[in-house]
Amino acid sequence: MNSFFRQRRLTAAALTALAVATSATACGSGSGGTGTNAADSGTYTVWDPYPQFDKSSAWAKLLDDCGTEAGVKIKRTGFDTSDLSNKALLAAQQDNSADVLVVDNPVVSTLAEAGVLTTTDDNELDTSKVDPNLLAAGQSGGKTYGTPIGANTLALYYNKEVLKEAGVDTASVKDWKSLTAALEKVKKAGKKGITFSAIGTEEGSFQFLPWFWGAGAELTGLDSAEAVAALSLWTDWLQKGYAPNSVINNTQTTSWQEFAGGDYAFAENGTWQLANAEKAGFDYGVLPIPASGGGSAAAPTGGEFLTIPVQSDTGRYATSQKLATCLTSTQNLYDTDTTLSYVAPTSEVQDKQLAADAKLKPWVDAVKAAKGRTSDNLGTKYPQISSQLWKAVQSALSGSKSPKDALTAAQSAVK
Repeated sequence: MNSFFRQRRLTAAALTALAVATSATACGSGSGGTGTNAADSGTYTVWDPYPQFDKSSAWAKLLDDCGTEAGVKIKRTGFDTSDLSNKALLAAQQDNSADVLVVDNPVVSTLAEAGVLTTTDDNELDTSKVDPNLLAAGQSGGKTYGTPIGANTLALYYNKEVLKEAGVDTASVKDWKSLTAALEKVKKAGKKGITFSAIGTEEGSFQFLPWFWGAGAELTGLDSAEAVAALSLWTDWLQKGYAPNSVINNTQTTSWQEFAGGDYAFAENGTWQLANAEKAGFDYGVLPIPASGGGSAAAPTGGEFLTIPVQSDTGRYATSQKLATCLTSTQNLYDTDTTLSYVAPTSEVQDKQLAADAKLKPWVDAVKAAKGRTSDNLGTKYPQISSQLWKAVQSALSGSKSPKDALTAAQSAVK
C-alpha cells in the first residue's frame, strides 16, 4: 500500500484547477466540518456536496444505516461544491481528510493529482459493474479514483404543442440539418426556436460540449474545423433568430425558465429539470442531442464520485471501503439516484429505474452516450481548456469575433 503515501504537496496548479472545475449544477452553500482524526476512532466522517439534505433526509439516513452495518457512527457534513473541493485540499495538507468524500466528477483528477485520493486498486473498491464511459471521469494516469454514485447529463426537452403547430415531427429531428429545419418552421409559425445556456462560466462549456463533441471535435484541438462548425451552428441560430440573444447570459436555470414560459420549441437542459418539466403545464418530450451527421452526440456527465481519501492511519481503509460498498449497492444506488434525479452508473440499476419509470429511457440513452469532461486523460488540463472554450463561445455569439477567430485565440491561449 505504499501508493497511499504518494507526494501530498498541493500545487498552485491544483488549486487553480479547482477554482473552475466545479459542477454545472452545484447546490447552495453548506456548513463547515472537521476531518477524520477525531478521538473517537469509531466515528467515520463523510463529506458531500448536498447541503440541501438535513439529518432527516433519506440520504443522511442511508449514511447512518451504512455506518451501523459497518459497526461505526457517521459524522456527515454537506458543503457547497466548490467549498468542498477546497476544503478537501486543505484537509489533506493537515492530514485531516474525511474518510469518505463525495465530490463533483471533474474535480476527481485534480484531487488525485494533488495526492488526496487513494486508487481503487489500493482501497479495493469494486467498480466492475460501472459503465466505462462514466467511470472514465474518475480516471487519471491509468488509475481509477473512486466510483460514480450516479450521473446527470443534457438532452433536448421539447414542447409538443409548439412543434405540432409548426408541423414538426420529432421523428424527423436526427441531425443538425433536420434540427435547424425544425427551428425554421417554428419561427415561421410565430413561435420561438431553442434556448440554452452559453454564459461565460463552466455552465456555458457544459452546454456547448454536446455540439462540440457531436461535430467530432476534441478538447485538445479547440481550433479544429469540427469545432468551428459547432460554434458556427450556435452563431447562425442567433443570427437567424432561432435562438435568443439572452443565451449569452443564460444560466441553465434562466434558460429553463424561458422554456417553461411555453413559447419555445426546444430547450437544452438536464435531468435535474424533470420535476420542473412535470409542473410546466404543457406536454413535453425529450430527445438526445443529435450529432452533426446523425445519431446521439456525447453529452458531458454531471454527478458525483464517491472516493476514499488518503489517511495516515491506513487501518481505517477497510471500514471506509465497507461504507463505500454499502452506499453503492444496487438498492442503495437506486434509492439515492431516484432522490437526486440521477441516472444510475450501472446497467443493473438503470434497468430498475426504467421499470419504475419508462419516461427515463431518453435519459438513460443519453447517459450511455455521455462523456466525462476530464476523459481522454485530460485531468487537470480540462479547467484551462474549458475556460478558453466558454470565452470563445461568448466572443462568437456576441459578434466580437468570428467562430474561427474565437477558437483560434482559445487554442493559442491554452498552448
